Amino acid sequence: MGNKILDSTKSQTTERILLGIFFSFTGTGHLTFMRTEFLAQVPNWVPMDRDTVVLLSGVVEIILGVSLLFLVKQRTTVGWIVALFLIAVFPGNIAQLVNHNYAFGLNSDLLLWLRLPFQPILIAIVLWSTGAWGEWRRKIKFNHQVHPTMQ
Repeated sequence: MGNKILDSTKSQTTERILLGIFFSFTGTGHLTFMRTEFLAQVPNWVPMDRDTVVLLSGVVEIILGVSLLFLVKQRTTVGWIVALFLIAVFPGNIAQLVNHNYAFGLNSDLLLWLRLPFQPILIAIVLWSTGAWGEWRRKIKFNHQVHPTMQ
């Protein structure tokens, strides 16, 4: 669709802006006041220094947050990139549970278990608010109309 700005609802725009603020805030937290908490999420098998992983992921989160806020014409692409990032860091949530690394006020295995379903929900919100999911569905529908034998 190039640089065409797709229609979005006020709810989608509001949610995208809130997500942009959230990612910018948590990214800043990686670099400063929440750094120790984020160390608890780095799996032991990651082949890098844990602090470096926290710092790099913080920079990425800030970039994603700013992108959600300001790259309106590219918001569907940004949505997919944010979703992929959330998928990439999900093993950290699992590692936190498996290793019993309590952080962010999640001080029991039960709370860590309860947290896990929120990552897919967050991914769905990102894809909805950026229009990425709707754009993908439109492309699939169009392809089925143009090529009805491809099912």
